[in-house]
Amino acid sequence: MPHARHATRADAARLGRALAEAFRTDPVWRWIAPDRARWDAHAQASFTADVRSALQKGHVYTTDDRAGAAMWSPPGVGRGIDLAKLRSGLTVARLLGPRRLAPGIRILQAMEKAHPRREHWYLAMLGTHPDHQGRGVGSAVLAPVLDRCDRDGTPAYLESSNPANVPFYEHHGFVVTGSIQVAGSPPIDTMWREPRPPHEVGPAVEAVRAEAR
Repeated sequence: MPHARHATRADAARLGRALAEAFRTDPVWRWIAPDRARWDAHAQASFTADVRSALQKGHVYTTDDRAGAAMWSPPGVGRGIDLAKLRSGLTVARLLGPRRLAPGIRILQAMEKAHPRREHWYLAMLGTHPDHQGRGVGSAVLAPVLDRCDRDGTPAYLESSNPANVPFYEHHGFVVTGSIQVAGSPPIDTMWREPRPPHEVGPAVEAVRAEAR
């Protein structure tokens, strides 16, 4: 089982590359960034900037081989603009290009409108390089924060841009609470997780968490 650890700035470029490959076939990303040549030119830089931004105030977990990452914002941390987020936004603009920037902004606005007001841990992004999918990387990088949520009695929230990933999140205790969609876009599922009492956490999940500690 992969070992999860806190990511550092030294991991950012490798994680940016892994995330760019992870989201290459994502339905929502393909809708807002359909130009594959532009994706190849700018996706890695964009996701690398996202990782660096998340490291400023959030919690980023990866594995020793940097095959994937989970980027979390803790309760009480605002999602306002800072320098790191501004840089991240500029790289996204280059990735989308002028014709797709407006649809991308509409998606972000819809996500912000749907975001719960109750305090929670927010999973901003989770991705695993395709060459490493199915090996427990996603479960490993989720485990440290979900374990903390269960200990502290804190809920968690995410948006899933790929319906194929919903069963994975349901396995970890999330439930679908709604759907986000703008004109012509694929749906994005909103998912919420209440903290689990220890007796409700399955042995498989406990094993992953023990390995990730």
